[in-house]
Amino acid sequence: MSSRKTFLAIVAAVVLVGATPSGGFAAPSVPKLDTTQGLDLVTAQAEVVTWHNRRAIHLSPLPGQSKDDHAIMAVLKGTKFHDGTIEMDVSGAPRADADPTSRGFVGLAFRVQGRDSITKFECFYVRPTNGRSSDQLLRNHSVQYQEYPDFSWHQLRDDAPGVYESYADLVPGVWTHLKLEVSGVKAKLYVNGATQPSLIVNDLKAGDSSGAIALWSYTSTEGYFSNLQVR
Repeated sequence: MSSRKTFLAIVAAVVLVGATPSGGFAAPSVPKLDTTQGLDLVTAQAEVVTWHNRRAIHLSPLPGQSKDDHAIMAVLKGTKFHDGTIEMDVSGAPRADADPTSRGFVGLAFRVQGRDSITKFECFYVRPTNGRSSDQLLRNHSVQYQEYPDFSWHQLRDDAPGVYESYADLVPGVWTHLKLEVSGVKAKLYVNGATQPSLIVNDLKAGDSSGAIALWSYTSTEGYFSNLQVR
């Protein structure tokens, strides 16, 4: 084979390895959530477990914090997200020692800014215990958006009732698939493969920003995370 043909063959091989079936190129690799390495933990501890027949990250509060009722996070080192799609399976249910009114908060944070001290992030999450409640008002609070530190869920609920939360069919303690599509200051959250979004936010409160991706849960919740994909 001539040197020119050899060169062209090498180029073709490189292109084929990097290309996806759709003709684009593969997204940068992200953690598979089968190790705690690469996680920056924020008031949390993490372990790798088998949950409902798959390897997953189990996020839980630090000892003595389970009743403090605040957010805990695991920031994925090296991730920088602006626009695109994040997909992940989550499972959440109130901890055995949680207050009886706890609903189980679990989801994902994105455009996280700061490391040793988190300064800002956007967040979509679910409250699995609300999904099949016999109380319609609680069912309407199944899916939630908020922004830290300026627009908490209760502030958004007070200022714009029903705008930043919605209903989805959820079951505590089982795997729930979340797909988040983000473009500029708009985002859509799809739950369990639905073709229509469960929640649409047209004014992300942190603006058109970028930052890391994080696993997000609450001290009162047993949170599990698996099958992360970013593109």
